[in-house]
Amino acid sequence: MKKTNTKYYIFLQLLLLFMSLGGVVSKTAAGEQVLSFKWCALYALLIFILGVYAIFWQQILKHIPLSRAYACKAVGIVWTMLWGVIIFHEVLTATNIIGGIMVLIGVIFVTSGKESHDDTD
Repeated sequence: MKKTNTKYYIFLQLLLLFMSLGGVVSKTAAGEQVLSFKWCALYALLIFILGVYAIFWQQILKHIPLSRAYACKAVGIVWTMLWGVIIFHEVLTATNIIGGIMVLIGVIFVTSGKESHDDTD
């Protein structure tokens, strides 16, 4: 059985943080006139973010089981809420905060459990 290294989970969270910037870029682009230069540039940036994310996601899957990596994607919701507050000055409700905490607790439960797959190699 392969031991999963903590550095890959940290790298995954950094990647999800980077990916959540896609939401910032797309929300900013939504405020621009369609097909204007700024709108096109922002959507080009969004495609770049998605491409980088896709490449590094595949690399992470070499080191983290898919079920755990996919569960960690839920933390993207928390990153997105953070960007909403910092960049767009959105206000978090108690429900948002409780939901974010529940997501974090769920991800911790999923990622801290013992791996249960068999290695037959």
